[in-house]
Amino acid sequence: MTTQQIVLASRPQGTPTLANFRTENAELAEVKPGEVALKGLYYSVDPYMRGRMNDAKSYVQSFHIDHPITGGVVATVVESKSDNFKTGDLVVGLLPWRKEFIASERTIQKIDATIAPPSYYLGILGMPGLTAYFGLVRICKPKAGETVVVSGAAGAVGMVVGQIAKILGCRVIGIAGSDEKLSLLKEEFGFDEAINYKTTTDIRKAIADACPHGVDIYFDNVGGEISDAVIYNLNNHARIALCGQISLYNNEKVAMGPRLQSLFVSKSVMIQGFIVGNYQSDYPEGIHHLAEWIKIGKLKYTETIVHGFDQLPTALLGLFKGENTGKMIVKA
Repeated sequence: MTTQQIVLASRPQGTPTLANFRTENAELAEVKPGEVALKGLYYSVDPYMRGRMNDAKSYVQSFHIDHPITGGVVATVVESKSDNFKTGDLVVGLLPWRKEFIASERTIQKIDATIAPPSYYLGILGMPGLTAYFGLVRICKPKAGETVVVSGAAGAVGMVVGQIAKILGCRVIGIAGSDEKLSLLKEEFGFDEAINYKTTTDIRKAIADACPHGVDIYFDNVGGEISDAVIYNLNNHARIALCGQISLYNNEKVAMGPRLQSLFVSKSVMIQGFIVGNYQSDYPEGIHHLAEWIKIGKLKYTETIVHGFDQLPTALLGLFKGENTGKMIVKA
């Protein structure tokens, strides 16, 4: 059987372009015992994929040139030689960017579409939702009445962080890149205030005005000048969950900025970087809480869905332009 796949054609220098990807045909082997044949339905694009395009040591292996990009995929079983899966089952797994593929039963998990739409298992019930839950609850340990600032607040992780913080009784300020996103954060997702970093001339003062009692918790999804501005407004014993640095991912040189370590010392700030895989053994706890909050209407979600398998590279590049609200998903 022949299928289409999207491979990494070359490593980007700075911001990736469509020229770094190539669509080609691939031959699929026959299904062996313990394997299933799958058809991709929904594909996840995520900021961390930019790091995997580099040939550099990191917490996850780099993509190989002339090999398919891999990421989260929701798929349907079209043929099974596994006792654990049957034709028609919906599954999720870390799978290649192919229209159809063969997978070992050990690499996929069934999902329950009666709990939430299938694509949610790539978002709020998947890696982004779990990242938000563990980063906020385990690292920042919010207390009722505290002030929480979230950068990248309209993204897949940020909008969940802000809502969980509200559930736990905090005051929440989101930072995003358009007035439309600001309205969504406040009117749909319950943020107390929101700041448009693209139109604000003095982001440090805007944060100070929105947080008159200072910042107790900062969930950092972007890094760069926005994070510098938040840090200047931290309270004593503030906590920072260092989740992402999307503003820096495409830099060709190491960015220079304020050296803020003295503020961390003088204010006894706790800062911790993390990846969601650190909490893998506790995923059931996170999924339980997220699913329960969705069920009772305390946690809402939105997605930006791009249609067409061939649009995967374009959707990935769109993340770095802020074209998504919530999780960026490609529907085959």
